[in-house]
Amino acid sequence: MVDVVALRRGLQEERAAELHAHVARLLAPLGHDERALDAGCGTGALAYALAPLVGEVVGVDPAPELLAAARAGAPANCSFVPGDATSLSFPYGSFDLGGCLRLLHHVRRPELVVSELARVTRPGGKILVVDQLGHVDPTLSVELDRFERARDPSHQRLLPDGDIRYLLDANDLVVTANEVVREERDVERFLDLAGLEGDDRERVRRMAPGPSYEIEVGWYLAVKRGA
Repeated sequence: MVDVVALRRGLQEERAAELHAHVARLLAPLGHDERALDAGCGTGALAYALAPLVGEVVGVDPAPELLAAARAGAPANCSFVPGDATSLSFPYGSFDLGGCLRLLHHVRRPELVVSELARVTRPGGKILVVDQLGHVDPTLSVELDRFERARDPSHQRLLPDGDIRYLLDANDLVVTANEVVREERDVERFLDLAGLEGDDRERVRRMAPGPSYEIEVGWYLAVKRGA
């Protein structure tokens, strides 16, 4: 049986240096006494990238096996706790920075994730949202969503740029920086990451856009009004 968590950690380690550099450049300046939240942290990729930049990082995820992997070898200033990104247990304004990495398309109601990030971040604090983007024409996203959902049943829907901006604006968050990064995906590797084998793997492979395909990942940095 494929060890999906180990494969996810392997991909995380490959991307770690690039992710840290991107986060550090986009978020600068940050204070080393600041407190950050990684909502839907998974195995801790964003938390690890933030750890050298802030005083404390708290990661939240509902999956015990992912939290266990995140805790293994985590930086000393990172902690990981069970929780739901759509209903966080933290009080208003608990963090200087709230963020999520490749989470929104896994959530049935992504608007709740953004509203919770806004709630637990202090006025004047920063919000970082990073997610794979859908096409502005929803009919062009249907087939990719269909493939992604077959590959990973936790996939819900890819949000286009306009939808993400709307969610941020609706929560009084002002976008101060935005970037779109193109990534090439190898289908076989991402079938491995989903733990697909045998007939299921072949069925999903036939739905793929090709042996590899390009995606767009949107990076949004926003500031919460009211400081």
